[in-house]
Amino acid sequence: QVQLVESGGGLVQPGGSLGLSCEASVIISRLKVMGWYRQAPGTEERQLVAVILGDRIVRYADSVKGRFTMSGDTAKNTMYLQMNNLKPEDTAVYYCYAVQLVASKNDEYWGQGTQVTVSS
Repeated sequence: QVQLVESGGGLVQPGGSLGLSCEASVIISRLKVMGWYRQAPGTEERQLVAVILGDRIVRYADSVKGRFTMSGDTAKNTMYLQMNNLKPEDTAVYYCYAVQLVASKNDEYWGQGTQVTVSS
């Protein structure tokens, strides 16, 4: 069982920056997949923002490339998402996500979500 606890988020003006954190209850280097998703207002699907797979290369959605940076601190078992040059269309609930491989089964976990609002 993996627990993911998010922090950060809030209200920021266009062009501003925000940082999100996601603390895991397990050693993050042992997770098969780590990532961030977001769900925009009025939509039903969560969209991928950034993800780290087994090769430990961070992949970003085209809409956030060059503006968002995903990183991790293994000593703190925490993932981060640094968001710069924020745009109104980045407004969404952001979720951290993890997959743990247990007995050949991929178990998925989600954080509780944190609201990011970009508005003047």
